[in-house]
Amino acid sequence: MIRWIIFIAIYLLIDFYAFQAFKTLSKNKWLLIIYWVISFFVLGYFLYQLSINFDKKIGLTLSTNKAIGVFLIVFVPKVFVLFFMFGEDVIRTPQALFKFFIQGDSNGVAYFPSRRKFVSQIALGIAALPFGALFYGIFKGKYNYKVLKYTLEFEDLPKAFDGYQITQISDIHSGSFDNKTKIEYGIDLINQQKSDLILFTGDLVNNRADEMIPWIDTFKQLKAKDGKYSVLGNHDYGDYITWESDEAKDQNLQDLEEIHQELGFDLLLNKNRTLEKNNAKLALIGVENWGAGGFKKAGDLDKASKGIASDSFKILMSHDPSHWDQKVKNHDTHYHLTLSGHTHGMQFGIEIPGWIKWSPVKWRYKYWAGIYEEAGRFLNVNRGFGFLAFPGRVGIWPEITVITLKQKKIV
Repeated sequence: MIRWIIFIAIYLLIDFYAFQAFKTLSKNKWLLIIYWVISFFVLGYFLYQLSINFDKKIGLTLSTNKAIGVFLIVFVPKVFVLFFMFGEDVIRTPQALFKFFIQGDSNGVAYFPSRRKFVSQIALGIAALPFGALFYGIFKGKYNYKVLKYTLEFEDLPKAFDGYQITQISDIHSGSFDNKTKIEYGIDLINQQKSDLILFTGDLVNNRADEMIPWIDTFKQLKAKDGKYSVLGNHDYGDYITWESDEAKDQNLQDLEEIHQELGFDLLLNKNRTLEKNNAKLALIGVENWGAGGFKKAGDLDKASKGIASDSFKILMSHDPSHWDQKVKNHDTHYHLTLSGHTHGMQFGIEIPGWIKWSPVKWRYKYWAGIYEEAGRFLNVNRGFGFLAFPGRVGIWPEITVITLKQKKIV
């Protein structure tokens, strides 16, 4: 309750500042009333969906996602307005104090400089940018699939696998989907890559296995010459909702494992598989989720790699990139390529190839999107196929990764 009270207080404070800019530009009382009606409606809708109507046995739903989306569209632009209005007050307040104390004007408050109209215009103009971006992100950006292609070279890649192509997808979060046509388009886009292998690196659902049931027939259409493999992500274990019993939670995980099988995925739970091509071999390894901090640490590299020759070429699927950072990249066993997801790139950021790649998630994860390499060991962090909580994407688009393995020529 205290957290909600603090949240409401902060919301209203920011709203008050934003209202000052709006009031400076319009004196129409009905527009001013509409402003507050919208503000209180958005606040009430958000509080209702995330507190009163929130079911801890289900977790995030399409309704809660919509409430989050509407709230951010209205609230974030006001934060931008706050930045400008507060900056102006930093200038205005000393001026009033100077007139009162230095010039000896006992009526100094009357000389408090009026709020400048052009500052309000600039503030509202700048606020229109995040409003438009969030609006686009919700209605278009979340299904704006991008195929990102990389070619990675390895000196010890078996010659038979030279040119071998892998498609990686991650973080489907089927419980958030709301447009079957767009999802089918994404599946078609994956199949158009005609890859040898499809690898899915976790988070099939938000919380419950039954979220995936309406999408089984759609995702069964995924095709790859040498098969489809998967691992679990942190959301797949059902740890973020309340269960009526431990048995029900265990059954949910079992149901999810069966869904992986129904989709045609070979689910690797701390296991490995050997891929063969022209008498050459490639080791594919999958670990359960292992994440830094409070995330589940069920991944066991040693168990997953049991029986694999030390000189084998190894591809590791591990949902959380912090696993690569803390356990994999400096491991005695050489894992050539690790595929992860998890971060979603925070579904918000700025990316201009060759110039800038930024998202607030970089303050939480050192490796958060794209290809990384250290000491000949590669990591790809997929930005995710789906979305969670915020029903949109701004600047960080849903990703289909296509990686081609090449044998590096020794000069």
